[in-house]
Amino acid sequence: MGWITQTKIPVGRQAKAAFDWMQAHLGSAFDAVAAALGGVIDTILLVLQWPLDLAPFADDYVPLYDPALQPYVVIAAFVALAWWVRRSWRICLLVGLGLLFIVNQGYWKATTESLTLILTACLLCMGLGVPLGIAAAHRPRLYRILLPVLDLMQTLPTFVYLIPAIVFFGLGMVPGLVATVVFVLPAPIRLTHLGISSTPPALSEAADAFGATPLQKLWKVELPWALPQIMAGLNQVIMLSLSMVVIAALVGANGLGVPVVRALNSVNPALGFESGMVIVVLAIVLDRMLQRPRK
Repeated sequence: MGWITQTKIPVGRQAKAAFDWMQAHLGSAFDAVAAALGGVIDTILLVLQWPLDLAPFADDYVPLYDPALQPYVVIAAFVALAWWVRRSWRICLLVGLGLLFIVNQGYWKATTESLTLILTACLLCMGLGVPLGIAAAHRPRLYRILLPVLDLMQTLPTFVYLIPAIVFFGLGMVPGLVATVVFVLPAPIRLTHLGISSTPPALSEAADAFGATPLQKLWKVELPWALPQIMAGLNQVIMLSLSMVVIAALVGANGLGVPVVRALNSVNPALGFESGMVIVVLAIVLDRMLQRPRK
């Protein structure tokens, strides 16, 4: 049986050749993608940090309020959003106290940078995942084609596809975002597919009997039925994106992963536990905000 090991299938060599070809022939496309993603990241970061350390218009720019109040303005906005989504004063209190704890620990700026990464990943993953999930639910053959790709995206170690992300996009927030999207995208696709494909046949037959077009049936029957699964997909996108902040820090992305990596390199348990607790609190805040209220 030694012949099995004598001729090695050139998996790594072929992958390197493919990456070299893409880098040589698609460099301008990757630059355009990086510029577009960088613009989205900068815009969200501007909203979350304005006017903290930012003077976007001129050197003599005068903010509308004291920059020291910036965290509390954003916290108030998050509390208002929590009330609009959940209509629960307990959730609003949890959100406010959790974000105030982050300010108290001195990690507010890093938190806004991680939130920028998370929100951008949400926009990309939900914008791509929901339509792909709907298409896969209506076309079983497409889902069978997507299934091994989704398995590969979720099970391939993240450090492996960090390498081409660095090659194509360099260091910074963009490769961290790309790695996050690759890891997180299967969740909304799978959950949207599950929600659409589990629509009761009786509802579909009733819509057909009333003469609904495929688009009408999608908007008025299938999407309302699948909404809990789609919202669960959004929750999973946020939680999985938050779990990637440390890995994204390894490729130059700012945020809460930076102090964790610094603590690991310096074997500093105080810094590691402190920054880790901030990540946990942020995860709890975001999770409770997006949970569907129990009836």
